[in-house]
Amino acid sequence: MRYIRYAFWGALAVVLIAIALANRDLVALHLLPADLAALLEFQWSVSVPVFLVFFAGIVAGLLIGFVWEWLREHKHRAAASENRAEVRKLSRELRKTQAERDKDKDEVLAILDQSA
Repeated sequence: MRYIRYAFWGALAVVLIAIALANRDLVALHLLPADLAALLEFQWSVSVPVFLVFFAGIVAGLLIGFVWEWLREHKHRAAASENRAEVRKLSRELRKTQAERDKDKDEVLAILDQSA
């Protein structure tokens, strides 16, 4: 299984390097459209290779997806937390009830009842 994982990562690296080498041309990225930039008198642009734009888009999409999923699953995490608190509460209550039940018993019999 480990070799399959290494083969996958190696193939992915080769594909990504091939994409990067095939898309080395520079492209100008502008923060605002030309008309809006002229209106606001704020122009910012940078020239980067096309493959960086591709990879940055992939990374941004993954990050947005992770955050979206984390926010969507909030209700499930909250319910799990409530369930864990309820289990701890019931466990404490059970131990207290068993201790009250076994307070007049012989210690050996109490231990045997708890183990069963």
